[in-house]
Amino acid sequence: MIEDLFVNVHRPAQYLGNEWNTVKKDFNTCAVSFALGFPDLYEIGMSNLGLRIIYGVLNNMPGVVCERFFALEADMADSLKNAKRRLFSWESNQELVNFDLLGFSLGSELNYTNVLSILDLAGLPLVSSLRNHQYPLVIAGGPCTLNPEPMHEFIDLFIIGEAEEAVVELLNLYRKHKDDYKTGRLSKEDLLIELSKIPGVYAPSLYLPEYDLGGSLVNFSPKFASLPLKIKKRIVSDFDAAYFPCNWIVPYVQTIHDRVTLEIMRGCPNRCRFCQARSQYYPLRIRSKARIISLAKLTQASSGYEELSLAGLSVGDYPGIETLVSDLTNSFSQQAVNLSLPSLKASSLLGNVSMLIAKIKKTGLTFAPEAGTARLRQALAKDFSEEEFFQAIEQAYRAGYQHLKLYFLIGLPDERQEDLQGIIDFAQSASEERKKINGSAAQINISINPLIPKPHTPLQWQKMDSIEAIKEKQIYLKSHCKNKRLKFNFHDSQMGFLEGVLSRGDRLLGKVILSAYKKGARFDAWSNHFSFEKWQEAFFESGIDPLKYLDEKPTTALLPWDFIDTGIDKEDLLIEFNKSIVR
Repeated sequence: MIEDLFVNVHRPAQYLGNEWNTVKKDFNTCAVSFALGFPDLYEIGMSNLGLRIIYGVLNNMPGVVCERFFALEADMADSLKNAKRRLFSWESNQELVNFDLLGFSLGSELNYTNVLSILDLAGLPLVSSLRNHQYPLVIAGGPCTLNPEPMHEFIDLFIIGEAEEAVVELLNLYRKHKDDYKTGRLSKEDLLIELSKIPGVYAPSLYLPEYDLGGSLVNFSPKFASLPLKIKKRIVSDFDAAYFPCNWIVPYVQTIHDRVTLEIMRGCPNRCRFCQARSQYYPLRIRSKARIISLAKLTQASSGYEELSLAGLSVGDYPGIETLVSDLTNSFSQQAVNLSLPSLKASSLLGNVSMLIAKIKKTGLTFAPEAGTARLRQALAKDFSEEEFFQAIEQAYRAGYQHLKLYFLIGLPDERQEDLQGIIDFAQSASEERKKINGSAAQINISINPLIPKPHTPLQWQKMDSIEAIKEKQIYLKSHCKNKRLKFNFHDSQMGFLEGVLSRGDRLLGKVILSAYKKGARFDAWSNHFSFEKWQEAFFESGIDPLKYLDEKPTTALLPWDFIDTGIDKEDLLIEFNKSIVR
């Protein structure tokens, strides 16, 4: 029995399935079966809105069954192996190897070894070329597909951009060719060619890179003339009508974001030069207020959740945000539903927004100045007014807010000691501002992350700071901050280094990822699991210097991700890159 696997494992409820609002279809009578997974623990995966959207979209398709899977903790993985069982889906406990397609949501480069672990536990060959028609097709989507090349060896198909429409087209076309493929009448390569006709679908095995003697990419082209030279990112044009999972699945265990997450806009009106999410979700699209309120009511009623979070890249820029917040708070005032917002612009709080939110529950507010000085914020094109910020937090303190969270980057171009000191001084001033209200300083939680110059951003040519340089800056901030009300949280510099390498990498990194996995690398995004030594060994044994991926790149170079068209011209990125150079 499946239940026998859960004896003596940590938090067995995360593996049970059968949560409130899950979909149950007959696996054996559906024409196409799709296993949808997140390569991290259940508590992370079930906090991912994209996973919930695709799950609902696919299960709304007649003749299609979609079931979920997640990464296993070590004790559960051992229990599975000891029982000589293969990884199964959460809904019907069907072994993943029996599905037609496996789909991964790739939200972080540090989850790549978990993808291999899942394939291994499911009984699939890790390398795509070794998987024939007897195995599921393995596809992937999500933010990491803006540079899919490091995972090219393991994934059959990538959906570049927003997948909710593309995946429907892909499954319909797969259904048309399924019998021929599964009986061997249609080769895997021919099937991939057919599926690649769908805009936004990329099959890496159908493209060939060329490198010079120094290991630099000099050409990238399709094997067949019928394939596009560039893969155009998919977008959902009618966002207001786009599917939203109102039948919100309610987990048995607490998840990281244990609430309803309601996307009110997609894309961003700002042009921050470090931000990859702008390219991922470009262009800006707005969901109407009436639609948002309708979805909020339906989702809350179906789930019973007492917290609703408004999601988007810059929700403070939503047109009429104050009216929206007012209408939502009024709608849920009787149910005492807590309304929360992510990182905000100070200008969006000037007015009654903070007062309206505080009427229900006084949560903390989050802001992202990103840099400690106006000079560096200008280099980043960060739209942030200190004057508006201090006006806004004074208003928030008067509304009853007790603490703030601030996000900063370090390792910025031309960063100086005064910029680091600026972070401390800025946070200190934000804390002291509360003394005007009740004589007591506020606690400020400060999140410090290294800049990773990511693909499809104006800083993609920029050199990334070394581990040693990041550590020195972290030490400076800790040693020069004497205020106990300022609490620093530093992102691990070695994790940041690896994320930088994998996000800026090419196909040569496939063997490094495989080697690190074979050495036992798992859950690299978790500090208690991350082993930098395993990755160092993998790079060394693969004969690859990771530092070359973090060096400054010539603006004339062919980049591994240049074949992806995000809708933002590379020439425009270059113009912004030149503007970022501090003079």
